[in-house]
Amino acid sequence: MQSYQAAVDDFDAAAAGLLGVNRTDLRCLEILSLEETTPKRLGDRLGLTTGSVTAMLDRLERMGHLTRSPHPNDRRRLVVRITPEATRRVSELYTPLSQEGAREVSGYTPAEFALLIGFLEQSKALYERQLARLRSLAGP
Repeated sequence: MQSYQAAVDDFDAAAAGLLGVNRTDLRCLEILSLEETTPKRLGDRLGLTTGSVTAMLDRLERMGHLTRSPHPNDRRRLVVRITPEATRRVSELYTPLSQEGAREVSGYTPAEFALLIGFLEQSKALYERQLARLRSLAGP
């Protein structure tokens, strides 16, 4: 498991370098590739302060990776979206990984997939619980 996590970390570090961003910025782009969201929700997901989120969004917006616009239902809030160009660049890096991975597991049986999915879901839940524990140690 540790070797797997190290390989994922190494891949993400290389992808971040190719995009010219840091690892937190890359994680932000990953979140935005799945959904548009607000700066507050990004901060909560990334464990960042309001000031850090603003600095990150300013940086990524200057680079052309995201846009901010007024929230459609609440003019006091903003909606953050990844740009089509950033989506294309991220896709160029991660789509081959996804495609090769899909080919490699295409021979698994439904029972094997169920086992793997259960393991990954339990591992994710474990890490989320432990992340909350670590964040609580850091204080407000």
